[in-house]
Amino acid sequence: MSDALAGRASLLRRLATYQRERFPLAAYLPLIAIAATAGVAWSRAARGAEGFVSGGRWGTGAFTMLVAFFLLRVADEHKDAALDRVARPELPVPRGLITLAELRWVGATLAAVVIALNAWVAPQLLLPLGIVAVWGALMTKEFFVAEWLRARHGIYLLSHMVVMSLILLYASAVDWLADGAAAPPFIAVFLAATYANGLVLEIGRKLREPAAERPQVETYSAIWGLGPARQIWLATLVLAAALTAWAMTVAGLSAMLSYSIGVVAVILLAIPSRALAAGEPGSGKRIETVSGVWNLLAYLLLALPWALRLLNR
Repeated sequence: MSDALAGRASLLRRLATYQRERFPLAAYLPLIAIAATAGVAWSRAARGAEGFVSGGRWGTGAFTMLVAFFLLRVADEHKDAALDRVARPELPVPRGLITLAELRWVGATLAAVVIALNAWVAPQLLLPLGIVAVWGALMTKEFFVAEWLRARHGIYLLSHMVVMSLILLYASAVDWLADGAAAPPFIAVFLAATYANGLVLEIGRKLREPAAERPQVETYSAIWGLGPARQIWLATLVLAAALTAWAMTVAGLSAMLSYSIGVVAVILLAIPSRALAAGEPGSGKRIETVSGVWNLLAYLLLALPWALRLLNR
């Protein structure tokens, strides 16, 4: 085997390991596939359009979303490189499994593929994709106020989570914008729901019981205190459920059914947070898992008005 082929094989093996540790496709693929479907399905239900988009258009949208989240991970690797070398030397980049330059090369290659696919399938989609790219670039620069922003953790969280709604705006645009139609009525409600869902996920993955906290690793349970952080997560879950139910309602589902589902989901998903309040071992990881489950459920629910309409035809 030539040196070039050996190098490519080595990079692929190392990328596979990196993927398992830092961007597990087993977790990301189902969530992104469901979110991509929800973006299109909610849009079609909200604007009263029949059927679904073509498989090629949906696939382009889902792949674009996957790459967008991967690029956010790569940006985080660069942003946190100095801290990771000190506080988390076991991670792939600081331990030397893969370099930042290699991640940049992979990211740039995937970005070029995404741009080409969108330009071929529906050039209009380059507009929302460009908005995502601009916001992501601003995030990597911490909006040019890094020191001020890092001292205000709540504002940091709220500003960075905007990218979630922008990615889901793109997902909905795979329907309406690519069809040359106007944005659906109440799209702001849909985007607000996606924003709140993102907050649940982001806060949930940074909650730890006291024994699991690590020096210099910022978690919301360490920053805000375990009790307040848990309460903020619960409040965000309630908000996400309410906004998701509202988005379902404006897309055609009955308000009673929408909000009943939301109430039941909150009650069931909030139960594990009791263990976190008691500081039980592993309770922080359970909250992270529950946050992911909520997002899967929420995007399934956002697609529900379209699915029920399809079944009732």
